[in-house]
Amino acid sequence: MTNYVAKANWYINQVLSGSLPACVYVKQACARQKNDLERSAREDFPFEFSARAATRVCLFIEHLRHIKGPLAGQNIKLEPWQCFILTTVFGWIRKDTKKRRFKRAYVEVPRGNAKSTLSAAIGLYMMTMDGEGGAGCYSFATTREQAREVFDVAKGMCKRCPDIRESLGVKVFEHSITQQQSASCFMPKSAQGSTLDGLNTHFACIDELHAHKTREVYDVVETSIGKRLQPLLFAITTAGFDLTGICYELRNYVLEILSGAARSEDQFGVIYTIDKNDDWKSDAALQKANPNWAVSVMPETIKSLRDKAVQVASAANNFKTKHLNVWCNANSAWMDMVALSNCVDENLSLEQFEGEECFIGIDLASRVDIAAMVKLFRRSIDGKTHYFAFGDYWLPRDTVESSPNSQYRGWDVTGELHVTDGASTDFDQIELQLLEDCSRFDVIEVPYDPFQATQFSERMLRQNVPMIECRATVLQFSTPMKEIEAAVRDGRFHYNGDRVLTWMFSNVTCHQDAKENIYPRKERAENKIDGVVALIMAMNRAMAAGDEYDLNAFLDRDVCLRF
Repeated sequence: MTNYVAKANWYINQVLSGSLPACVYVKQACARQKNDLERSAREDFPFEFSARAATRVCLFIEHLRHIKGPLAGQNIKLEPWQCFILTTVFGWIRKDTKKRRFKRAYVEVPRGNAKSTLSAAIGLYMMTMDGEGGAGCYSFATTREQAREVFDVAKGMCKRCPDIRESLGVKVFEHSITQQQSASCFMPKSAQGSTLDGLNTHFACIDELHAHKTREVYDVVETSIGKRLQPLLFAITTAGFDLTGICYELRNYVLEILSGAARSEDQFGVIYTIDKNDDWKSDAALQKANPNWAVSVMPETIKSLRDKAVQVASAANNFKTKHLNVWCNANSAWMDMVALSNCVDENLSLEQFEGEECFIGIDLASRVDIAAMVKLFRRSIDGKTHYFAFGDYWLPRDTVESSPNSQYRGWDVTGELHVTDGASTDFDQIELQLLEDCSRFDVIEVPYDPFQATQFSERMLRQNVPMIECRATVLQFSTPMKEIEAAVRDGRFHYNGDRVLTWMFSNVTCHQDAKENIYPRKERAENKIDGVVALIMAMNRAMAAGDEYDLNAFLDRDVCLRF
């Protein structure tokens, strides 16, 4: 019999030693497991690792058979990375109750790495072998078709394994799989055409969580596991394009756990992707992101798709997202998000710039949308101009509570978003912030789009704030956009990692006209870019102040783009 724990530990050691290519998040997940094994010897650590529990699930899964592809009909053979996930999730139990430690798991892996096979196998184990009476096991999704993806794989496995069906008393029906002796079932569930309320869930698989437009399904499912002693909510997904959804929110939470910034003893997580300095066009990047490389991920096929993505720019982001697990958001994104991540300096603070020259861009948008203010400072370092940006953002409480963007509520809690009471943004708070900034810094100019900001500007001018119009035109925006892009690429742009601004950067798509002018757009109304617009306006005036180009020649040109 295979020693699955030894196989998992081999994988951990190979990853941590660098012998197996792995991104930083996989290394952190492996290091977490190794550290927990050391912690388990302490009396104050409430969990212990059960090799028996870890082995049992792996042994069961390897008795199941593949239903698709060239391996159809053959027994599943678990790869080392799968043994690592399974033995970690199922091996840890509480010392006092002997119940399972991990109640939630998040696995992010590119397309083609046998996600549905693993999810279906775990679902069948939870239904038949977990010792739970009346185990309600479900594959969840927003649509019926997506909910059946994992369920149909599980149904196919049962049909190909008559020995298991007979020995475990499993019955297979069109819309359910049951085990009569334990009154347990495995069924597909969707929010389409029915309610998910009232469930008492033992196992929940949420496949392709990135495709969920709202947090409705995840929240209902997470609530439904509360009555069980050792439930498992298993979310497995590829990366996606929506940085406002529940999937990206959960991903960020897992990243905090892996980095040690947050502590959650019942949440497991691992993310397979590339590192920020990797060349996405390389073979090495493909192997690092795809743990089932040359097993279920065929090198010849993936390399062909990669070569197309290199040649056809419009295909690049889709390839990165689906096959390298890189979150890109906008399908024709302007900003290189990997390069932008290199510009983060978490030690930056406004206190370091007291009294320095400052340009403050303001985009007030509408009273029910995000209002943004970005402060931009310049410093000469080694003969080159470096830029330092700090953002503030406002939204009314009613919008935060009603918006499908679940991150608004998180940013409210962390203070990254200023939330004002009522149904519209309180511009008085923005005015107070601007006046405070003018008292702290040498504010040279405050560019603003006169659209919806005329009265605001008049009030500020009466307070001697140096307001200046900066219309949202192609010729006003093109050059500062190019300078921001160049500064990011050259490492001359710096910010503190502000998650709101990062999200807005990822939302900007870039259109180029016949004269190679560029200007920002967004693909969908919910993909806000207000902070980037404010930054572009601040950069506009900073460059004009540096005599790097003459903006005044364009002020009367009627080439206007509204956002």
